[in-house]
Amino acid sequence: MTEASFALRGATIVPVTAAPVEGGTILVENGRISAVGGPELPVPEGVPVTDAAGKWIVPGLVDAHTHLGVHEVAEGWAGNDTNEMTDPNTAYVRALDGINPAEPGFAEALQGGVLAACVNPGSGNVIGGETVAVKTVGRYVDEMVLRSPAGVKSALGENPKRVYGEQKKTPSTRLGTAGVLRQAFVEAENYRRAESPERDLKLETLVKVLNREIPWRQHCHRADDIATALRVAEEFGYDLVLDHGTEAHLLADLIAERGVPVIFGPLLCSRSKVETVNRFPANAVTLAEAGVTLAIATDHPVVPIEHLIVQAMLCVKEGLDRDTALRAVTINPAKIMGVDDRIGSLEAGKDADFCVWSGDPLDFYSEVEQAYIDGRPV
Repeated sequence: MTEASFALRGATIVPVTAAPVEGGTILVENGRISAVGGPELPVPEGVPVTDAAGKWIVPGLVDAHTHLGVHEVAEGWAGNDTNEMTDPNTAYVRALDGINPAEPGFAEALQGGVLAACVNPGSGNVIGGETVAVKTVGRYVDEMVLRSPAGVKSALGENPKRVYGEQKKTPSTRLGTAGVLRQAFVEAENYRRAESPERDLKLETLVKVLNREIPWRQHCHRADDIATALRVAEEFGYDLVLDHGTEAHLLADLIAERGVPVIFGPLLCSRSKVETVNRFPANAVTLAEAGVTLAIATDHPVVPIEHLIVQAMLCVKEGLDRDTALRAVTINPAKIMGVDDRIGSLEAGKDADFCVWSGDPLDFYSEVEQAYIDGRPV
């Protein structure tokens, strides 16, 4: 056995994809989960065993919508690299290239049990660029990457029409925004059909979306913008994810029928824009009951990332089933990011990314006492 092998015994283990195990055992070997079981689970000779009686062991939380590292806290303009607002279509830019792992948000993520996040460009442009899924520990971003790209960020609604309307450019309206989207995808379709096209980074990125290699991450709050997102996705045949979804509950049945997931949030903040007037934690209940795949997100730094679990608590308080709430901050966002084969649940073969909590993570007074990434205490 290597130094990365160990076992924790006696905790309440919450695999997420299976029933909780009281007095459970988790075995880690070579940075991966080797086995999860009850007190009778055999531990190989020589593997150190730690008593975790009274603790809860939960997969690392996953935040599918953040600006972690690209919008650095307390840095002002110098640390804000979320939006390249010089062109409505910046599909060629990558959040990966703007992430500063020294941003305090990464350490705060660990304190809140968030061990993975999707870092997105901002929503100032109609097409903002590539997202990236990362773990929340690392010296430099390349060693933190789980999946790159993990999607392409796009925005409908107030943000792009305000940004470009103020510049007296297209789009200055919602119909102009949809027009920019359609034109971009038509150009990408033509590029995909061409036999030997001159290389174009914008169109290369959009072709990945059309080929369903990565999802289209659509920022939208109002129900009419959500309807536009569904309409354009159906026209061009790509995998759609609704980010924010403030009024998604009003179209929950349509969203569920199309199998479109919703990344709901942020919740612990003011209604700073007209289109967020109907933001309520109870909306998550309506979405879940309709059969929509639900994730909950902070939009860090809009809501500090360590409060991800608090947002889940708010939804439980409004009636969201607690198992659904935990899935919304673990396996569901991992699936949306395309990394559920590695993280999001406690299963043999997955990365040993989990937290030891002092108690039930949905109890406000519980704290993260230890976090492990790839079996290393971080």
